[in-house]
Amino acid sequence: MSNLRNSRIAEEIKRELSRMIREEMNDPRVKGLISVTHVDVTNDLRYAKVYVSIMANPEEQAMNMQVLEKARGYFRSELAKILTTRITPELIFKQDVSLEYGAKIERILEDINKDKGEE
Repeated sequence: MSNLRNSRIAEEIKRELSRMIREEMNDPRVKGLISVTHVDVTNDLRYAKVYVSIMANPEEQAMNMQVLEKARGYFRSELAKILTTRITPELIFKQDVSLEYGAKIERILEDINKDKGEE
């Protein structure tokens, strides 16, 4: 029962954080595209790991992660206004590199297929 509740809360956090990042972040240091890919909430709702995918060069990715870390308090206070839970989880931002990893594998497979076609 609580697992279903946690997954619903995680989805609500994901949806609201995506909206806030897209519409409310006006920091000029933010470059590239930031998207929330997944949220994991602990069973006691104290912590939420927020996985973000950043489409930018490595320097801009690092800057974007710093900006998100600095804005954690703002995001948490805004989530407290929206969520109907007694406790608003502390946000922990993690960079999700699975999309980049998938693209890298795709390029490798394409190169292998090109090599087979040349033989």
